[in-house]
Amino acid sequence: MARLLIVHHTPSPSVQGMFEAVVAGAGAEEIEGVEVVRRAALAATPSDALAADGYILGTPANLGMMSGALKVFFDLAYYPCLDSTRGRPFGLYVHGNSDTAGAIRGIESVVTGLGWSQVTPHVSVTGEPAKADLDACWELGATVAASLM
Repeated sequence: MARLLIVHHTPSPSVQGMFEAVVAGAGAEEIEGVEVVRRAALAATPSDALAADGYILGTPANLGMMSGALKVFFDLAYYPCLDSTRGRPFGLYVHGNSDTAGAIRGIESVVTGLGWSQVTPHVSVTGEPAKADLDACWELGATVAASLM
């Protein structure tokens, strides 16, 4: 069975809503043969990343960057995963109060170095997530999970 690892930092109701939509999409009944594993960014380990076949990353944009929690995950997992996870699919959702560009740019730099493959457009939301934003998060979860079927 393929394993999808969702690494997330969900400190606010807005990010929590996005996370829940991603999880619902990844676990849609049409998705078969994919185990969805959720880990808070500060609890996710290099072993979790190595055991996964694909990834979804979720973070708020804090001071124009990814959250420190997601950065800690990358700091711990980068070198152990560098040669072993190339080509694996990933998706990304980011929430910011006013801007997400710096956070997305930072994450893209890391996943480019890891050689991960973006399989769906990033979901970037500023302000309160609207229904269309949550639908996009659901679609992100479903798309990344389906890529592992």
